[in-house]
Amino acid sequence: MSSKSVSNKTNCSRSSSALSKHGARVVAQTPIDAKLHVDFEETKRFFDYSTSIDFNLSSSTSNVPSSSVSAYLQKMQRGSLIQPFGCIIAVDDENFSVLAYSENAPEMLDLAPHAVPSIEQQEALTFGTDVRTLFRSSGATALQKAANFGEVNLLNPILVHCKTSGKPFYAILHRIDVGLVIDLEPVNPADVPVTAAGALKSYKLAAKAISKLQSLPSGNISLLCDVLVKEVSDLTGYDRVMVYKFHEDEHGEVVAESCRPDLEPYLGLHYPATDIPQASRFLFMRNKVRMICDCLAPPVKVIQDKRLSQPLSLCGSTLRSPHGCHAQYMANMGSIASFVMSVTINEDDNEVESDQQKGRKLWGLVVCHHTSPRFIPFPLRYACEFLIQVFGVQINKEVELAAQLREKHILRTQTVLCDMLLRDAPVGIVTQSPNVMDLVKCDGAALYYRKKIWLLGVTPTEGQIRDIAEWLLEYHNGSTGLSTDSLMEAGYPAASVLGDEVCGMAAVRITSKDFLFWFRSHTAKEIKWGGAKHDPGDKDDGRKMHPRSSFKAFLEVVKRRSRPWEDVEMDAIHSLQLILRGSLQDEIMDESKMIVNVPSVDDRIQRVDELRVVTSEMVRLIETAAVPILAVDGSGSVNGWNTKSAELTGLSVEQAIGMSLIDLVSDDSVEVVKNLLNSASQGIEEQNIEIKLKTFGPQENNGPVILVVNACCSRDTKENVVGVCFIGQDVTGQKVIWDKYTRIQGDYVGIMRSPSALIPPIFMTDEHGRCLEWNDAMQKLSGLRREEATERMLLGEVFTVKNFGCRVKDHDTLTKLRILLNGVIAGHDADKLLFGFYDRLGNYVEALLSANKRTDAEGRITGALFFLHVASPELQYAMQVQRISEKAEADSIKKLSYFRQEISKPLNGIMFMQNLMGSSNLSKEQKELIKISSLCQEQLAKVVDDTDIERIEECYMEMSSGEFNLGEVLEVVINQVMILSQERQVQVIRDSPAEVSSMNLYGDNLRLQQVLSDFLTNALHFTPAFEGSSVAFRVIPRKERIGMKMHIVHLEFRITHPAPGIPEDLIQEMFHHNHGVSREGLGLYICQKLAKIMNGTVQYLREAERSSFIILIEFPLVCPIDQ
Repeated sequence: MSSKSVSNKTNCSRSSSALSKHGARVVAQTPIDAKLHVDFEETKRFFDYSTSIDFNLSSSTSNVPSSSVSAYLQKMQRGSLIQPFGCIIAVDDENFSVLAYSENAPEMLDLAPHAVPSIEQQEALTFGTDVRTLFRSSGATALQKAANFGEVNLLNPILVHCKTSGKPFYAILHRIDVGLVIDLEPVNPADVPVTAAGALKSYKLAAKAISKLQSLPSGNISLLCDVLVKEVSDLTGYDRVMVYKFHEDEHGEVVAESCRPDLEPYLGLHYPATDIPQASRFLFMRNKVRMICDCLAPPVKVIQDKRLSQPLSLCGSTLRSPHGCHAQYMANMGSIASFVMSVTINEDDNEVESDQQKGRKLWGLVVCHHTSPRFIPFPLRYACEFLIQVFGVQINKEVELAAQLREKHILRTQTVLCDMLLRDAPVGIVTQSPNVMDLVKCDGAALYYRKKIWLLGVTPTEGQIRDIAEWLLEYHNGSTGLSTDSLMEAGYPAASVLGDEVCGMAAVRITSKDFLFWFRSHTAKEIKWGGAKHDPGDKDDGRKMHPRSSFKAFLEVVKRRSRPWEDVEMDAIHSLQLILRGSLQDEIMDESKMIVNVPSVDDRIQRVDELRVVTSEMVRLIETAAVPILAVDGSGSVNGWNTKSAELTGLSVEQAIGMSLIDLVSDDSVEVVKNLLNSASQGIEEQNIEIKLKTFGPQENNGPVILVVNACCSRDTKENVVGVCFIGQDVTGQKVIWDKYTRIQGDYVGIMRSPSALIPPIFMTDEHGRCLEWNDAMQKLSGLRREEATERMLLGEVFTVKNFGCRVKDHDTLTKLRILLNGVIAGHDADKLLFGFYDRLGNYVEALLSANKRTDAEGRITGALFFLHVASPELQYAMQVQRISEKAEADSIKKLSYFRQEISKPLNGIMFMQNLMGSSNLSKEQKELIKISSLCQEQLAKVVDDTDIERIEECYMEMSSGEFNLGEVLEVVINQVMILSQERQVQVIRDSPAEVSSMNLYGDNLRLQQVLSDFLTNALHFTPAFEGSSVAFRVIPRKERIGMKMHIVHLEFRITHPAPGIPEDLIQEMFHHNHGVSREGLGLYICQKLAKIMNGTVQYLREAERSSFIILIEFPLVCPIDQ
């Protein structure tokens, strides 16, 4: 970090200067962080923390190779390690194919295939797997919808269940450069289902803390931080909660703490900037919440597809593992688990508002520590993040207020100093009070002017001051001054002689050879230890990474530095410099004061003339004043009426003079005016009294003029009251607007509380989602009383998926309402939402819901206003048609269910007869025929049971898995098409190796029969009948060894038939489903999807003389072929 800055004239703003300084510190600090990391990785057990910090802070970063810095940043952001409390899967956000996953994912998700006990678990999850197939249909659908949503984090968490075991997980999604990262955290089954309602219950907990924060008086950051740590401790249950603030030079300080009584307090500790590296701070800006459940738990490796060009970015993942240095630090301090939330505030620079990330800066952290492993679920973490966002807003206000107060103080001091300069320039600013030490916080100041020296506070000696001035003239002659927090690092040769008392200096040149100085002592003397002192007998020698060691290392560093000079302080110093340079000249000046001699005038006539001139000028000012001024004599008659009064009332001066003031005011102001005049006659001058003046002539139709007046008594030379002067302010416009506002407010309340049938159902929330209003129409529609709805969270307490409040149909409805609410609160325009819920009687209510933001006078969003649009006759008709259509569809489903039931009866009879025949004495050939017949019957039964076609279309259907003989399957398929083959006079030629007939596989043989027979049937249908016409059915197996015991058989089924082949529109229907699909097209489409579910593919190859279906599917082999 650069320790000096030369004060040249510049056009840069203070804020941009601050940004450039911050950027410079980041650039300088990052190599230091990298070197510290390298030191730890290389030495570990013998790592000397304090020596490493001291070395790195005092040496140049040029010794750190750029490759080391790059490797360090790569490891921080793309470390390929996660914590074991969850697992991670990265997918392509278009097709959901797996790009990377953690090694613990197969075991945690129970992905071991039950059909093949010998398959190793990690083989169940591979690159290219569609991640949706790992979860049950509801979760898979939710993932699909979330991926199509722009701000995917708004939908977190998504509740998913493992397809095999049903184990529940929270899926927490975020986008990265290559796709979508899914953090999966196990959920306690007792907490399921935890939906948006459950999350908002945590919000309600946070809301209590938020209310407490917002009720605190402004101007006290310390109190704000103390209350926060107590509230976070109550909310999360961690042993220690701290507010950690970053200072201007990037070092940190614990400014508030709440901890268990038996734990050592860290309040007041300061830490070097290296304790929280710049790379970590960058990650805190990206991911506001960071949880480490157990720093001693071994991390889990993330394996990824080799096609990815670099390791997976884990910046946004909660599961990202802590790097070794930080884990060791936690272990040394006895902290096993931690939970950290970043506090961000606005940057000073207003010109970067278009870039939100650049427009924010890290003010500090809220750090929670626990002495044993601890995990808190996502909804509670989300509520804590919301609380910290509100805290950040409060802190931002406090920081801005403190800056304004500091600038006001400096401005006042500058004003006083300027006044001193006018009387005794420039010596008065060091010899009188206040002086230059009051301008900025410092330990001493000095003026070097015309080879004379004036000293204040802790300063170098006069000889040393002269030496510093000569050094500045020699080495910084091209600048107008210098500011530094370390004279030693600024290059002053005699800095070591000055000792710790003078470390920092701000110096400005006021003439070509004269200077004004401010001095600061080393920072360590300002540091106050809030806890117990370090035990001298403690064996900890400071080499370990520990808060006490960090504090000790920090004190060693800051002995050579003062507190840095803030930009607002340097602005004040530069302003004073400009004033001094303007009032002083380099040439020899006349030191005598300029005396202005004003000639005395004794002539009375001239004095009277002057008085007359002054009086006339005052009368002219009153007449032309921009405010109404009127006066009355002792009897209450008007004797003064200026132009503004005449303009407002339409009553000219000539008409008004001599009239009684009582006659000029409205009836409701008569008593007020009488009381005013009575009080004035007794010498009592009242202020801010409202009166109404009548209007006349052209203003008569405009109503009365409303004035707020101050009464001033007119007195004679004997101090007797002889009249009253009224100086007024016209508030007619404001009063009218306020009256309108009051009426509107009354109308608003009247509308909201009106039982009129013309008022639509309305409800309203604040910015936190708490219901504020629930009008009469909404009460009638929902059956929920106003007092039952207001002051409750809209999501989770008013609208719920439970049996209280207004129950909505499903979680999706609640999620859509949450998205609508969040969008409106964020200031976005919202579309109407088709919204439905059940009233108290169980009737389903459906209407269009529209939402609008509510704003205050300053334009700040304060909540949302919702209207339910009851359906118009046209919409009701459309909805009725839709219901009729749905009813017809339901009837069709019932009929289909009836047919299935009726078909199942003869099927059961056939099965019974086959079982009887199978148990009788049959020849081998007869048993084979019975077996084929049985397989056909089982296939038919499975097709009849297919009630959820959508699961097939979405590829979520679960396949059966069992041992089957491939030869038997092929016999069944051939037999199913034999009748059609004979009718069409098209021969089916089977071509397969002999080994196929004895090949036993694991998989769903009935679905394989269905797929192959459908494609073979379609090939026969579209094969021209001529002599020698045939369809070739070819099977090509290829086996592959996986590991020591596992074999996979890759099967290629090729069904070839003569041109012209299947019509093109049917082929399109096979891959692209639409509502007007033909019967054949639907069959092809379903079979293509079934093949995909079995991890297979279907192609249709059209050639000049023939065309072919090519089906590629793979199955595990029960026994190797050579056995």
